[in-house]
Amino acid sequence: MIEVGDPNVAPDIKSAIKKIVAMKKDGEIRGEVVAHSRSVKADIENAASLEPDRVAIFYGVSDIHLKHKHKKSREEALSIIAEHVEFARSHGVKVRFTAEDATRADFDYLVQIVRTAKEAGADRVSIADTVGVLTPDKARALFSRLKEAVPDVGLDIHAHNDLGMAVANSLAAVEGGADVVHTTVNGLGERAGITPLQAFAAAYYYHKGVKLIDLTKLPYLASLVEAASGIAQMPTFPVTGDNAFTHKAGVHQAGVLANPETYEPFPPEVVGRTRDFSLDKYSGRKAVAHRLERLGVKVDEETLGKLVEELKSTNARRLRDEDLLEMLEKITGIRYRAQVNKHIEAYIWVKVDENVYTTSVARRISAIKGVLSVGEITGEYDIVVRAYAENAEELNRIIEDVRAVKGVKSTLTNLVLKQLG
Repeated sequence: MIEVGDPNVAPDIKSAIKKIVAMKKDGEIRGEVVAHSRSVKADIENAASLEPDRVAIFYGVSDIHLKHKHKKSREEALSIIAEHVEFARSHGVKVRFTAEDATRADFDYLVQIVRTAKEAGADRVSIADTVGVLTPDKARALFSRLKEAVPDVGLDIHAHNDLGMAVANSLAAVEGGADVVHTTVNGLGERAGITPLQAFAAAYYYHKGVKLIDLTKLPYLASLVEAASGIAQMPTFPVTGDNAFTHKAGVHQAGVLANPETYEPFPPEVVGRTRDFSLDKYSGRKAVAHRLERLGVKVDEETLGKLVEELKSTNARRLRDEDLLEMLEKITGIRYRAQVNKHIEAYIWVKVDENVYTTSVARRISAIKGVLSVGEITGEYDIVVRAYAENAEELNRIIEDVRAVKGVKSTLTNLVLKQLG
């Protein structure tokens, strides 16, 4: 299902919904197109007129919402829900009823709500943990009891992440009987957001062995939404955050080099990522040796030990390959950077689309293999990228990867003919 929002909110949202419905009719997208609406007949009529597959009607059902927001009794609320679900069904669309703040509602009354919505024509009911106060045990029990009480209606879990348990609560709700989980890319949503798609999909794959979606597309999708929303992911964000498969501590790095399963739940390639090792004072001998090997540099154990000792004395948050080689040169007196520079070096100038988060694009580019540094600049171009490649084919791959980053409008590449100093 594709939740496309409430057309009554603003004209541009209504216009977007029309375009998405047209894409569905033309076969460009799959899945149900779901438009939202308050329990107001004019709003429902407006949503249904756009011909989505489904209209999702929401209404607060906890005593807190009934008293302070709707100012209705429980009985009045049941009548309103039945009337508006029937009204929506009369317009020829499928209906999902969303019980706002359901997890703080009296359970017996919630069962009445679900039955009322079903009998009025809703084939699905969304149980919303509106303020994110569920725990996994309570989520599992709640959905199990609801499924037993009203077995012939589909149940959605809409879990907010106020206390950081949206993914866990969603997994538990599925175990209890929910068959739809509401997610957003990067966990966007009110306050702390709702269940993040990438974390839930990866967790479901790990625990159930099922790929609900093409997991390799998650980094691209996360970047796309990051650029469109202007809300950057934290580096530590699960699955698609920059640090998700970057190993820092020496013990971790050594373990991963021996067997990636020691510190990874699954290979990063499963979710379209690659692993990396940060270079800083926490790095150990094996990680440093691995990085030197990748650079085509061989040193003896004594030199390696001195290099690691020098590395641990620095306060830099993260060192580049060039910094590591510079340290090695000071220790040995040998010009290693000249050896590395025999490969192709290039500067890639990047122009970013208007209204795109330049910093987000720069950060994505910095994660591309072969990119040594990225800088945001003034002038005709927005970003300059410094890259090393073994050969022309590899450089072409780097350029294509840069161009593939969402928000990149155009690029210009200059090859370095001679490196001085």
